[in-house]
Amino acid sequence: MTPQRRRSSGGGGRRQQRNEAARLTEQLLDAGYSKKQVGDILGRNPSLVSQFFTKNKGASMVEALRAVVQEVQAGGPRDLTSLKALAAGYVQPRLNKAGYKARVRGKSRQRAEKTVKDRRGRPVVDQDGKPVKAWSSSLAKAGRQHIASGASRLRPVVDDAAQHGGLIAFTVRARKGAFKHDSGRRADSPGLRRNVVQRRDNTEERAYADNRGGPGSGEEGFDGRQFKAMVDAAGGDVSAAVQKWLVDNDRIEPGTPIVGLEIRAWMPRED
Repeated sequence: MTPQRRRSSGGGGRRQQRNEAARLTEQLLDAGYSKKQVGDILGRNPSLVSQFFTKNKGASMVEALRAVVQEVQAGGPRDLTSLKALAAGYVQPRLNKAGYKARVRGKSRQRAEKTVKDRRGRPVVDQDGKPVKAWSSSLAKAGRQHIASGASRLRPVVDDAAQHGGLIAFTVRARKGAFKHDSGRRADSPGLRRNVVQRRDNTEERAYADNRGGPGSGEEGFDGRQFKAMVDAAGGDVSAAVQKWLVDNDRIEPGTPIVGLEIRAWMPRED
């Protein structure tokens, strides 16, 4: 006689057993995104997203998913380009079996364009028959060594924002205790980035001017042209310009070296 299957006590079934990555993904699915789109936002294959539900994977994606969910729920940009740029700052590096960072390098610089459409929502076509593209966002990251050599990959992001009238935000990584302001200061890291990211090497990250359309106070991006003028005054060194701004605005102790810097630029939404 075939034994009867035991039913789990309490309601909810498998939904209650889902891990955090699956739970957050489900909120994005409820918001109208597909698993393929969630994969695109995370920079991963959509099959991995399915494994959040079937194989209990996705622990390294939780922070990125949480940031995206909060951005969507706060009424921020919902387009994939903006959400992908946001998630990129949270996706943890892949680890090998020994627990060390896998030798798979992510992109240190990204640039996105969108198709220009007319008033009727139809794509504008150029003389060559191809859709006309317009800049929409850029992102670049620099670590300790690249910053020491001038962080040249950050400059194109600033140039894009200045040329197209975009906005800029940045995340700074420096030693713990070097920042002179409270981590919950809404004028610096409002909304989803208000929590400081702590690192094992005695450093932490703080974000500035990243209140992209969310509720509450805080700067909604630095003006791209003004930011470029600040960088030009620093001889074109983006990290030096950021460090000067932090010191001048009493955000960090003078002489504190920046060991990590991420610059994000985007076009403001047309309301």
